[in-house]
Amino acid sequence: MDTTIFEQIKKINEYGQEYWSARDLYKILGYTEYGKFLPAIERAKKACETSGNPIKDHFAGVSEMIKIATGTPKEALREVDDYRLSRYACYLIAQNGDPRKEEIALAQTYFAVQTRRQEMQQLLEEDSKRLELREDIKDKNRRLFGIAKSIGVSDYANFQDAGYMGLYGGLRQKDIKVKKKLKEKDNILDHMGSEELVANAFRASQTAAKIKRENIFNQHSAGLAHHEVGKAIRKAIAELGGTMPEKLPTPDHIKESKKRIKTSLKKLK
Repeated sequence: MDTTIFEQIKKINEYGQEYWSARDLYKILGYTEYGKFLPAIERAKKACETSGNPIKDHFAGVSEMIKIATGTPKEALREVDDYRLSRYACYLIAQNGDPRKEEIALAQTYFAVQTRRQEMQQLLEEDSKRLELREDIKDKNRRLFGIAKSIGVSDYANFQDAGYMGLYGGLRQKDIKVKKKLKEKDNILDHMGSEELVANAFRASQTAAKIKRENIFNQHSAGLAHHEVGKAIRKAIAELGGTMPEKLPTPDHIKESKKRIKTSLKKLK
């Protein structure tokens, strides 16, 4: 038995996402009965919850039809409970399984390595998105401030705060820094993940469009427009069931993303 067995029983759902069937996995892990495997799943679910990950994202309870008779004109089928397990769920199950089983030790090695690879791949993808979006919002802010200047805005700090207050539920830039435990000198845009950067880029572009479309002039009117756009985006996030921007994770400085991508490119070469 080697680690390729875990790839052989891997399945792909209708959305192109990989998963493992608990009823396939328990046999590979050396359990004689599915019922004896369920306690390991429950321990893994608790570990998943403790780590702050939504259980439903990794342990999807499903019903499957299995054959209970063959060789007849119509094969008999029976409905059974099953789990569709993510790679992370399989890793947690292996970590919470019987370590005396050789199969468990093998699974621990395989899923630990593969989970780490997946995490690094996802981190690099997020790093790439952040770098692209950070440049995008820099351009959008430059355009917004140019338009604001042309209509009489002179206090750019207050104008910018108006937009943030709309999007962040009344928080100014300094309040956002406190909320995200950043230093006073930090640029909050350098500590935003891709999801938060997208929301702020949309705020900047839509404010610029609103000012031009409605022929808005003077500092006060521009600030109101900026606040209105930010508030509308916040409302849309809420209606979609999204996370408010001030509650999104605060990643390390974007220069760390640049370093990771640079290191990754060197390894590829």
